[in-house]
Amino acid sequence: MEVIKQLIGRLHPLIVHLPIGFITLGLLVQWYARKRQQYAPVVPLIFLWGGFSAVLACITGYLQYLGEGYSFETVKWHLWLGIATALFSFIMFAKLSKTSTIRFLHKVPTALLSVLFFVLISFTGHEGGNITHGDDYLVEPLPNSVKSALGFETFEEKEIVLNDTNWEDALIYEDVIKPILNNKCVSCHNPKKTKGALQLHTPEDIQEGGENGAVILQGNAEKSELFSRMTLPMDDDDHMPPEGKTQPTKEEIKLVGAWIDAGHPFNGTIKTTGLPKELFAAFFPRKVENDYPDMEITEASQDSILTIEKAGIHVDLISKESNFLSVSAINKPTFGDDDFEILLPLKTQIARLDLGGTQVTDIIFEKLGQLPNLTILKLDHTSITGRQIKSLTILEHLKSINLTHTDFEGDYLSDLSDFQSLEKIYLFQSKVAAKEIQTLTNEAIQIDYGNYELPPLASDSIVY
Repeated sequence: MEVIKQLIGRLHPLIVHLPIGFITLGLLVQWYARKRQQYAPVVPLIFLWGGFSAVLACITGYLQYLGEGYSFETVKWHLWLGIATALFSFIMFAKLSKTSTIRFLHKVPTALLSVLFFVLISFTGHEGGNITHGDDYLVEPLPNSVKSALGFETFEEKEIVLNDTNWEDALIYEDVIKPILNNKCVSCHNPKKTKGALQLHTPEDIQEGGENGAVILQGNAEKSELFSRMTLPMDDDDHMPPEGKTQPTKEEIKLVGAWIDAGHPFNGTIKTTGLPKELFAAFFPRKVENDYPDMEITEASQDSILTIEKAGIHVDLISKESNFLSVSAINKPTFGDDDFEILLPLKTQIARLDLGGTQVTDIIFEKLGQLPNLTILKLDHTSITGRQIKSLTILEHLKSINLTHTDFEGDYLSDLSDFQSLEKIYLFQSKVAAKEIQTLTNEAIQIDYGNYELPPLASDSIVY
């Protein structure tokens, strides 16, 4: 019997839309037919349907209240307003029905009743939405300054600040767990808004729990509601935070679970808890590896860029945070050694240069030395042999050279060992033999020689 009651109760979110639809339709048709009487006979019937469906919604809503553990304080306004909506539906039916014998209703203006009914159903729906999504559902996307001006409680997001050197000294609750709860849970569980009679803004309130008792079982995250509700599927009614709220990340959920398993200490550092470093690594600052030098340079002249682009060379800004440029001759396969001079007005700003598929020769190496900040160089599908590549050793920022499908010879591979910042060389389909790769003595440089083979799969032998 309890299962049936709970099942019927969970139909409430579906059934509650029936009276809303009927009542809205009735009000619209009534407004439309105020001068055209051809729709008038059906309007009372629409409100009658709205009344019956509202009664059904009240019954399922009450069963949901009993079966889902809501506190009466949370649902009382929605409950009473729902009952009032059902009664008002029958009142509108009686008012508009020609067979009605309730005399005093005939003295009340229909327009007044319609306005009151619209206000009633609006407040009823609003209260229902507050139960599902929280009181601040509509204003949640607004900036905190606007929410404060409207009189709503605001909760500033707290950042977890850890790094590779200080992570062990950080306070486990104040610096790690509290920011997670503050950012993802406290907006619904605070002194002004206590869903489920649970507050999560202080250690004392966390340990006190809510209307169903403790939310943390010491040393057992799996059986602790604070953790287990976070791990439920999003479509589960018991999932917390509810759908529509900002969800904690996988790393944050894992941290909360590990904290509970460690005895949920509210004092002490991460080191004292004995929790491993990998739990916190996701919160360390991420080192950004840019393919341009970490330095500030002046902005390139727009006139120079336009001149180069008119010659068929593509010029693009690499990042909004930098003035470094990416230059490509992909649309100018006739680009040769002598054409390089046109790029010199941008020599300081060029960090990426793509001369793949052009007519450049080994002479280009000496010219490339004039680009002090060159970081990425592509010379694939050209006829270069590498004879003068040693002249590029002056490029202190050069990280990558693409020499695939070229005539680059293994005799010049050793010249690359002296490059200051070189990290990767692409040699697929060049004239470098596999055994000649060993002549490159700089172990910091990675060679991509291509010719990769995927391991065979059992499914490859299936004939369809």
